[in-house]
Amino acid sequence: MKNSILITIDVEDWFQVENFKPWIPFSSWSSHELRVEKNTYHLLDLLDHRRATFFILGWLAERLPHLVREIHDRGHEVASHGYYHHLCNRQSYTALRKDLTDSKKRLEDMIGEPVIGYRAPSFSINEDILKIIEASGYCYDSSFNSFAMHGRYGHVDLSGNSKKGIAVKISDDFDEIPISNFKIRKRVFPIGGGGYFRVIPFPFFKLGVRRVLQQDHAYVFYMHPWEIDTEQPRVNEASLLYKFRHYVNLKKTPLKLSALFETFKECSFVTCRKYLNK
Repeated sequence: MKNSILITIDVEDWFQVENFKPWIPFSSWSSHELRVEKNTYHLLDLLDHRRATFFILGWLAERLPHLVREIHDRGHEVASHGYYHHLCNRQSYTALRKDLTDSKKRLEDMIGEPVIGYRAPSFSINEDILKIIEASGYCYDSSFNSFAMHGRYGHVDLSGNSKKGIAVKISDDFDEIPISNFKIRKRVFPIGGGGYFRVIPFPFFKLGVRRVLQQDHAYVFYMHPWEIDTEQPRVNEASLLYKFRHYVNLKKTPLKLSALFETFKECSFVTCRKYLNK
């Protein structure tokens, strides 16, 4: 049986990231240049025959319905990233439930089939939020990131739950697909993607991926379309740390992504939905 690689793309634009919210408020979103379409098409071409899961922001889907349909028509999974990229753990029950159901319905109306997966902005989940996601009609979540040194990531204790492969059973009808990291003793190393993929030299990154595959036989990778966009506007007011996190090694990302695909070409590149066989 082949090892599985689950490529996941969080479809949001450069001005919607959490690090820039102090300088780019939600009220200004409509005034900014949309660059996500071009970057997503580039990712679709890089993926080629490999299947991926696209967690799409409802706000963008509303403005770019043809992009959502193109992702679906190319054989990829359309899933939800919420509607407005608000952190789950900073919303009321009512607001979060509306965000979850509105984004799900918006995407389903565009592709004509159920949307069963969700990823929280900045992995901002906890046990209660997982219950709300399930109650909103989703069959799985992919928001748990075990790397504890990031302040926004949520905390969930999954140690007592049963597993099928890397999927953790939350209830009879709901699973969690965690981001892939690996442990050495008690220390967690973040090799699931995003900024860590851009910072960590590729030889070390692929060693981490191999370790995960040896242990779990599946690996979950995440990234954003803006991570291949070297020409995106610069938010000069942001702190040096936030600018480093956002802009470091953007130019190298497409080559590193292609190297990842080539290095693990013997693996099966599958969607989250297919991995769960739902």
